[in-house]
Amino acid sequence: MPSALIAEDEPLLAAALKSDLARLWPELQIVGTAADGLSAAAQALALRPEVCLLDIRMPGASGLEAAQAIAEDWPQGEPFPLLVFVTAYDQYALAAFEAQAVDYLVKPVDMPRLAACVARLKLRLTERRAPVARNDLQTPPDDGPLQQTLSQLRALLGAAAPAAASSPRLTVIQAGTGTTVHFVPIAEVLYFEAADKYLRVVTADREHLIRLSLRELLPQLDAQEFWQVHRSLVVRASAIATAQRDDSGKVYLKLRDRPERLTASRLYAHLFKGM
Repeated sequence: MPSALIAEDEPLLAAALKSDLARLWPELQIVGTAADGLSAAAQALALRPEVCLLDIRMPGASGLEAAQAIAEDWPQGEPFPLLVFVTAYDQYALAAFEAQAVDYLVKPVDMPRLAACVARLKLRLTERRAPVARNDLQTPPDDGPLQQTLSQLRALLGAAAPAAASSPRLTVIQAGTGTTVHFVPIAEVLYFEAADKYLRVVTADREHLIRLSLRELLPQLDAQEFWQVHRSLVVRASAIATAQRDDSGKVYLKLRDRPERLTASRLYAHLFKGM
């Protein structure tokens, strides 16, 4: 039996989508529902559905960020869920989703459009379950469906990122500690790491905590200089000494001026290739 997870923060819309799917695809099992992005990622990793219908705008984390979290922690070798994004974005933004995602649905979701989505999902699942050709058995893991999905997510996350020109470049971080404000030049920062409601700002010899999210920080950084390597980690490229990849596709980073080893997820493994 095919299975699906619905992530939608509006209960009436979630119930309507579940009801419409039951009419169009009776054999589909809805194994979970979530009202925020973090719960959606956790449920997807625990329940392993074949389809995830993710609302773009949800509390805590967006549908794209939930998909990113799922992709980063999905077990190597297991079929990755087919992703459908539910969105209220205008047609200009939808062009990116149409080109990259398995499918998208526009709110309010109408039955004919949902029926077309169901038909597309059924076709993809049928193709996935078809016997694998002998030559395909020799395909390296990097060329599998998960890598395709990761590439699509990279494109989607890039399309959804704020325009670089919309925010001025940061030159200094002002980190408050009690009654003291420390001025940390961006040139000294080795990496930023999200930690609960704070952001760790790490230099060669010390670290600070600031009340800023990565989502707010990224548009203010030079993307050529600072690389996002995990949903919670941004590293200065010139601070990386070596990058070593394991069998699961994760990449471990050794820094020049810090003893700790950082982990880059499979979603960003493409950044670390020899020239």
